[in-house]
Amino acid sequence: MSSAETRIDPLWSCCSSVPVRAASGAHCTNRCHDMTRHRQLQRKLGLPFAIAVCVGTVVGTGIMRAPGEIANLVPDPTIVMMLWLAGGLYVLLMCNVAAEISSMIPRSGGHYIPVREGLGDSMGLLVGWTFWIAFVAVNAAISIAAAEFLGTVVPWIGANVELSALAILLAITALNWAGVEEGRWAQTASTVLKIGLLLAVVCIAFAMPAGEAASGVSEAVRAPVAAEPITLLTLLVGLQFIVAVYDGWYTTIYFAGEDKDPGRNIPRSLFQAAIIVTLIYLAVNWALIRALEFNVLSSSTLPMASVIEAASGRWGSVFVAFLATLMALGTLNGCIMATPRILYGLAEDGLFPKAALKVNRGGTPWVALAAGTFLSIPLIFTGSYVFVFRLMGALTLFGTCLYVLSYFALRYRRPEMPRTYRARGQPVLPAFILLVNISLVAGYVVSDWVSGLVMVSLVGICLPIGIYLGREKRRVIGGLEA
Repeated sequence: MSSAETRIDPLWSCCSSVPVRAASGAHCTNRCHDMTRHRQLQRKLGLPFAIAVCVGTVVGTGIMRAPGEIANLVPDPTIVMMLWLAGGLYVLLMCNVAAEISSMIPRSGGHYIPVREGLGDSMGLLVGWTFWIAFVAVNAAISIAAAEFLGTVVPWIGANVELSALAILLAITALNWAGVEEGRWAQTASTVLKIGLLLAVVCIAFAMPAGEAASGVSEAVRAPVAAEPITLLTLLVGLQFIVAVYDGWYTTIYFAGEDKDPGRNIPRSLFQAAIIVTLIYLAVNWALIRALEFNVLSSSTLPMASVIEAASGRWGSVFVAFLATLMALGTLNGCIMATPRILYGLAEDGLFPKAALKVNRGGTPWVALAAGTFLSIPLIFTGSYVFVFRLMGALTLFGTCLYVLSYFALRYRRPEMPRTYRARGQPVLPAFILLVNISLVAGYVVSDWVSGLVMVSLVGICLPIGIYLGREKRRVIGGLEA
């Protein structure tokens, strides 16, 4: 390599000639210099995986706990069902935006890709790091949840939750280290199995006489409780909770660069998965409200367990533990698959060390995968993922606002880019969902001002870093043109 080539191949560049608007396809001619030294992500994923990874990542242990929490927060079964429906409509409106901007820029990296293209390096860096840290914390939390549920039937695991969670995290990481094919099959199989089991629970609940599952509950719990007035703030908090349970609906966009036909599969998978999840959530809640008296549901931490135990007796707890563990593992696999794609996308644009571009024979960005798992490990043993969740809550919602805002930026700045899907109801529906997200951010910051301060601080950090890195890339490009 010549001295000139060495000069223009900085640590933070994805290739010797830094890409100019890589997401739009206007690459420098030598962009593949580093790509020839590292294997690239493989375009081998299709529609079945895209749907499975969205559904499987969303439908996790949250739906086992959330019905009771929401019923306790909003003591009216009709309003509860309306809130779950509103959550599904929120996801569909978000899909309307995501289907356009993430299919028009078919690169792996998730929310970061269109935000960086539409709003620049600083906001792209902020969104990329925010969602990567959030995924790292989620991976630790889900590993703990899987170990805790499995520990209810396996005493040794229950007595060694952290070690068991570490073993689960490393096992799923090893599965995906082997290759994309292994992760794809695991995701599809686990999603099909968990949805089948959930539908079985729904059928059992509907087959029971109304209120049958509450028969074993004490009269004190079943007695009517004076409900507090339902306020607008109560509804907003309930919607925030439900939106969090729907989180993960977007997971397919993290694999856009590995989809065989992203322009077709990303929009289809987003909408189909959103409809599937919404119908499942509505069915589960309706079934639980029917099988359990509403007062019992509102005081239950695991309402599905009451239904299953009423139907199967002592084996109910074993079935619940198995179902919860399976749901956690399916979600964990999807999250671990998505996490390294963020660093890969950042590295392609020179916003992360280019080592993250290293891909093994199986198509896995192994350095980026190892980085995420490595950081999740101390969160498991310290319990710090709870603190991280608290700090990242407002930031992820803020990142979602930037993601929707990038839709308008790309419509204005890049109208010539081909779009296989165009958002319906432009500009009213995209503007409406942007306002909804801004309201959710405002509500979150009002209820947790510490997260608001962290959000402002990270914006202040990412702005100068993004400006500096952008200036460095322009300097390199200027040297090439000279």
